[in-house]
Amino acid sequence: MSKRALLEVIALDVEDAVAARDGGADRLELVADMAADGLTPPTATVAGIRAAVDLPVRVMVRLADGFAAGDVGRLVRAARALREAGAEEFVLGFLDAQGSVDAGAVERVVDALEGCRWTFHRAIDRAADRDALRKQLDGLPGLDTYLTAGAAEGVDAGLPTLLAEAARRGEPGYEQRLLVGGGLRLDHVPHLLAAGIDGFHIGGAARPRGWDGPVSADAVAAWRHALDD
Repeated sequence: MSKRALLEVIALDVEDAVAARDGGADRLELVADMAADGLTPPTATVAGIRAAVDLPVRVMVRLADGFAAGDVGRLVRAARALREAGAEEFVLGFLDAQGSVDAGAVERVVDALEGCRWTFHRAIDRAADRDALRKQLDGLPGLDTYLTAGAAEGVDAGLPTLLAEAARRGEPGYEQRLLVGGGLRLDHVPHLLAAGIDGFHIGGAARPRGWDGPVSADAVAAWRHALDD
């Protein structure tokens, strides 16, 4: 590829952020509580990481496990607090009980982000209709990325969907970058790169000791090498 692929690494704290940077990460996704698949981090963590590393940081806006928005007023207040702490990029995504995008909740949070760039996360992999979700969100300010494995079960199951969506790049609802994550392995990389996919997201793959251990710069560097080779 003519352009360097983006490598995004999940960080929980400053130690993770520094290791990810040292390994060659291009961007961080900052979350708390991976037991709940990643929730909104404390504003102090946002400020600490921004002071420690000169990398873009996308901060999760999500207050409870699952993909229901819950108390939208609390979400809006959380988004505003993150902005005040210096966050400039975000991650979010909400579904209703039928598996459709919760457009009202998404739009209210996006309004609070004041034009900042953001990723719609793996809620798309639980959506009843991925195509309808994309088209409904098309045109929202700041939306530039979908984090997806192509299927709720992970990249092994979702690879055909990822390749099909990559082939639609540029169509209405498909202008955003595909950021692949969720059961992603190094052996998936050649197939994804060959399809023109240039965004890769790792969490556990950057942590040889699991989620109880920190990000490993060496593990991140292995991914950087695979993407650049």
